Amino acid sequence: MAVALEFTPPFEPGIFDFLAARAVAGVEEADSCSYARTLLLPGGHGWFHVAWDGSALWLDHALEDPADAPILLSKVRHLFNLDHDPLAADAALGTHPLLAGRIALLPGIRLPGCVDPAEILIRAMVGQQITVAAARTALNQLVALSTPSRLAHGSMTHFFPTPPELAAGGRDILRGPQRRIDSIVAVARMLAEGSLQLGPVDTQDSLAEKLLPIPGIGPWTVGYVAMRVLASNDIFLPGDSAVRNGYGLLRGDTLAQARTIKAAELARMAEPLRPWRSYATLHLWRAASLPNGQ
Repeated sequence: MAVALEFTPPFEPGIFDFLAARAVAGVEEADSCSYARTLLLPGGHGWFHVAWDGSALWLDHALEDPADAPILLSKVRHLFNLDHDPLAADAALGTHPLLAGRIALLPGIRLPGCVDPAEILIRAMVGQQITVAAARTALNQLVALSTPSRLAHGSMTHFFPTPPELAAGGRDILRGPQRRIDSIVAVARMLAEGSLQLGPVDTQDSLAEKLLPIPGIGPWTVGYVAMRVLASNDIFLPGDSAVRNGYGLLRGDTLAQARTIKAAELARMAEPLRPWRSYATLHLWRAASLPNGQ
């Protein structure tokens, strides 16, 4: 039986589109108002489904071990940023002349979280310097390495591959520059062996200390992982092409003009938006995805 999830309104459902654009076939199902996926939990296999009906969020799930229910609920709440108070963020960002219209149009925008920190790091590395669609194709192929679910539901038949599975077989499936493949496989091995661990006890600084020395990981990946693993409110990605394009389109540039904007200009623009720059990033991503930034 589905149960209602508590949150502080407003709730802007664009997070479903974000997750749908990145959904991995066989692991996740998503559209503009629902999201579902398989999940490995301490007591066994499971899946969950979250749906938005325009005023409420509904959670349905199945678990091999009912004792895993609180853990699943915690992961779902983190994924959908349900402990966020959007009123404070919207009030602060709404004072910026470039963002005021976006805040009025999209109140209550949510920062996508994650259900597994190691998974998000791998997904971020696979997605570096390629399109979201290309990253999704690569991740779909990696599902061949993963464990079948004993609680298959709809098209969700497998789990996202674990670090040991990726370390063992990722090199045979991943495509692209050899250095990037080497980096992904090496990080999967570190995660599998426990020499690299990520989690909610981390801070932005500790993530940077752990990740930046690893070949193939740069500031963009660290920032993206901090946004999704830590739900960090104040991450800005001035080197991100969608952030750049969204900013340019909102101020009236053509896309060609927007592509000439330098990271330093973007960083200066975002400075007054502290401590809510992660949510400004989301608004700029959304603006970049729509014609003329509308």
